[in-house]
Amino acid sequence: MTTSSSAEHATRRDFLYVATGSVAAVGAAFAAWPLISQMNPDASTIAAGAPIEVDLAPIMAGQAIKVFWRGKPIYISNRTKKEVDDAINTPLSSLPDPQTDAQRTKQGHEQWLVVIGICTHLGCVPIAHEGSYNGFFCPCHGSVYDTSGRIRSGPAPTNLPVPPYEFVSDTKIKIG
Repeated sequence: MTTSSSAEHATRRDFLYVATGSVAAVGAAFAAWPLISQMNPDASTIAAGAPIEVDLAPIMAGQAIKVFWRGKPIYISNRTKKEVDDAINTPLSSLPDPQTDAQRTKQGHEQWLVVIGICTHLGCVPIAHEGSYNGFFCPCHGSVYDTSGRIRSGPAPTNLPVPPYEFVSDTKIKIG
């Protein structure tokens, strides 16, 4: 008759406990992975909020370009000396939403105007270099903005907003 020792049973039992625990841990990890993964933001959400860099070198004086940041049109204007002077010399008392040109541009880079190209009336996209002030004109309801993006006439209540931006070099800005 053969008998097995209690030490041999304990080792088999320990092995079964460890093996069962390991399988359970791996199964729990596989079950938790999708739950944890779905909490991360979508790649398009990350990209939509990411800052963008814009090279200003190809933009000629008097030219405006439109780029998109967070799904919004952003106008970047390289204003001429006359456009800058007109914006600086505009009396604040004639503006429905008084703001100086210096409050809307970066010091040392006054020729560059960066604004969110969405009309503050009903959210239309205005046209650059149009209207009686050669700034922005919203054809939907007739709002007219000057070369600094300030509302001059029409139903829009406020100026075109200035997005957060900074100059990373003399010819490059980072928006966002």
